[in-house]
Amino acid sequence: MQAAIDYEQLVSAIGDAVIISGPDGAITLWNPAAEYMFGYTQEEALGQSLDLIIPERLRGRHWEGYDKTMATGQTRYGHDLLKVPAINKKGDAMSIAFTVALLHGEGGDITGIVAVIRDETVRFQEERALKKRITELEAKASAAAGAG
Repeated sequence: MQAAIDYEQLVSAIGDAVIISGPDGAITLWNPAAEYMFGYTQEEALGQSLDLIIPERLRGRHWEGYDKTMATGQTRYGHDLLKVPAINKKGDAMSIAFTVALLHGEGGDITGIVAVIRDETVRFQEERALKKRITELEAKASAAAGAG
């Protein structure tokens, strides 16, 4: 026997940010993990544009894709993990990874998009530092081999 699931409690308890935005891109759900990750309270975020967390230089491309998804009812990112830059309330750059899913009303119309987001900033910085170190070591090894 399966117990009823309290979806509101689930979304509030989950450790990843869960953000839902409507067809117009206005935020309609902002869970506690999103508050923690981006620094905006639920009251500050609800009703606002997703531009809240999208770096200005990427907004044009984001909205082009968002509007196309709303018009066609299809996203090519349904199962792919997206890794993109974001910004928090302080304006600090972040690296986030997320998946998206379309939400549909009873008539089949798209009512919004849900994104489940994880902060990858530390991992991204560590990976970049490791790649830089590998490049430096390869250059030293190449120089040593050439001198020998």
